[in-house]
Amino acid sequence: MRILLVRPIAPNERFGLGPFFRVEPLGMEYVGAALEARGHAVSLVDLRFSSGLDLRLDLGIRGLRERALDRALDRFRPDLVGVAAAHTLETNEAIAVARAVKRTLPGAFVVLGGHAAAVHPAPFEIPSVDAICCEDGEQVIPLLADALSEDRDPIDCPGLRLRAGDRFVSTKKSEERVGLDLVPLPARHLVKAYEREFLCLNFRPVQLVETARGCPYRCSFCTIWRHVERSYRCRDIAHVVKDLASVGPHVFLVDDLFFHPIARSRDLARTLLSKGVHKRWALVQTRTDLVARHPDLLEEWRPFAHYFDIFFGFESPTNEGLSDYSKDSGLAETEEAVAVCKRLGFGITGNFIIDPDWTEDDFRRLWDFIARLGIWRAGFTIMTPLPGTPLFDRLQGRILERDWSRFDMHHLLWEPRLGRRRFFELFAECWKRTVLNARGDRKRLFSWLRGLEWTQVPTMARVLLRTQRMMDPEAYLRETFAPPRPAEVDVPARLA
Repeated sequence: MRILLVRPIAPNERFGLGPFFRVEPLGMEYVGAALEARGHAVSLVDLRFSSGLDLRLDLGIRGLRERALDRALDRFRPDLVGVAAAHTLETNEAIAVARAVKRTLPGAFVVLGGHAAAVHPAPFEIPSVDAICCEDGEQVIPLLADALSEDRDPIDCPGLRLRAGDRFVSTKKSEERVGLDLVPLPARHLVKAYEREFLCLNFRPVQLVETARGCPYRCSFCTIWRHVERSYRCRDIAHVVKDLASVGPHVFLVDDLFFHPIARSRDLARTLLSKGVHKRWALVQTRTDLVARHPDLLEEWRPFAHYFDIFFGFESPTNEGLSDYSKDSGLAETEEAVAVCKRLGFGITGNFIIDPDWTEDDFRRLWDFIARLGIWRAGFTIMTPLPGTPLFDRLQGRILERDWSRFDMHHLLWEPRLGRRRFFELFAECWKRTVLNARGDRKRLFSWLRGLEWTQVPTMARVLLRTQRMMDPEAYLRETFAPPRPAEVDVPARLA
């Protein structure tokens, strides 16, 4: 089979930290490696970069995307096209790509995959889509390709929602979750043309490495743990070491919960040290309570990278808020984790969730907490119940926004308690108190640019300028949904 994998454009990077994180499509690289191992011919097109221009510009994105996709389809003439929908906000773009493929190549088999499609396939069940992958793509997509190449009915392939006429049916579930070492290394050669475009913060290019997958916790805003039934799978340490040794000096370790489990993480750190695998910069994401309880583990990891950043989901400045999100940790762990990181020389980046029901006192409590922690790289997202989460189950009746691209955690989905204008004034004030206030604090701007190679300075300066709209309440107000009439307050059927 000739198989084209397509990474759509992220449709909304006008707000949030999207411009800071433009990373490689690692999941599709693993799928590509699994397909190539079975003898299929694979190509990958990343529509974020394929025009050779900055496709994140607000003007002309759709036309640029369509031309890049048309060129890829005409050049490769695929039998099977896999389209990624990694996040809910990419739903519309993934569907648009599927429709464009069917218009150009009606006979091509189109399968949608990625996390958003897997956890909530309903929006993708349209005539232009032939199947939706609801399990690990490394296992499901090669089985699907084999069936199609042999003219077998894919109904016997596990982990799919399969189009049957005008409806979709579920195939059987896999007997067990795929071992991550089924595909030892991702097919990075498929994205070689885009490598210089991948960046995190002020580091470029950046490679992604996965050492484990899943999470045993139960945060109410997260789609991961439900989808994997709180499972946690680890890659073989030898494969991880080989992967890390093969990539460049800047690496984002994308595990959902890094440093877990403790004993295995300790073994991995010691093996990397013994093999002399070292990076200039590394980023991981983990929980505050894990760091607070295991400072000795972080000491063992610290030599791995010269600059070593940790991203935390701080979520709330109160114990009550953390309990509402089912975080199973408290402010004491947050404060201790920050102290551990500062003592050991780790960089700290963290995110707080802003509830539309907050009062002005809640915002002030947040600012006081950040000041007490002494952190200046904090991010802020508006509470966004994503399909597939307990939060969505509880709050979907309040959702008024009908556009999936607004589920980017920087748009309101329902009316806030303080009213739109006051809410966005205070939300913008949160950002004004952080590193992104480059215009108001020249020292902080220089702190971002310090240590960059001269070729990286224009990119970072452009990103910082783009984020200035995050401190402008009017920018948010211009994109907020129209106030609904009383008859329009019911949740749309496609969101239910």
